[in-house]
Amino acid sequence: MYELSTTPRDEGTVMNLDPPDEKHLRRAIELSRRARAAGNQPFGSVLVQASGEVLAEDVNTEITDNDITAHPELKLARWAAANLSESDATTSTIYTSCEACAMCSGAIVTSGLGRVVYALSAPQLYELKGWPTQKVMRGITVLAEAGHHITVNGPFLYDEAAAPHLGFWVPG
Repeated sequence: MYELSTTPRDEGTVMNLDPPDEKHLRRAIELSRRARAAGNQPFGSVLVQASGEVLAEDVNTEITDNDITAHPELKLARWAAANLSESDATTSTIYTSCEACAMCSGAIVTSGLGRVVYALSAPQLYELKGWPTQKVMRGITVLAEAGHHITVNGPFLYDEAAAPHLGFWVPG
C-alpha cells in the first residue's frame, strides 16, 4: 500500500523530480519563507489536483494563531476532507516544505490524499534544530500504516528547503 521514494541529501540538486513537482515543491518552500517572515515556524504546503490545478495552499500559523495544530499540512488535509470527493482526494498531491509530522500525516491519511512530496526529511529538520534524529515518530511511518495507497516522494531541494530554517531553531 505504501510506496516510498527517497533520495539522499541532494544538496539542492533536483533528482527524480519532474518539472510540475519541482514547481509546486518550490512554492511550498516559498510559503515556508513567508511563514517565517510573519513570525511563525517556517513550513508551507500546497495541495494540487491531478490536473495540476492548485486547490489550496497554506503556511504554519502556530505562533500567530497560538494554536499548536496550525500546521499547513493539517489545514490542507482538513480542507481536502471537506471539499474533495474520494476520487479527487486519492489523485491529489500535497507538497510540503518538510516531511509532515505524525499529527499531520494522520490527517493526510484520514483525508484520503493519495500522494505526498516533501523537501526536507524529518532527520534533516532535526539536524537543523539541533535535535537527536529519533526524537519523535516520523510522519512517513504514519503514512506507511495507511489503509489506502499513498505514494511518498522525498526528500528534495535540501539547500532551498533548509534556508528558511537557518538561524530559526538554533541562533546562528
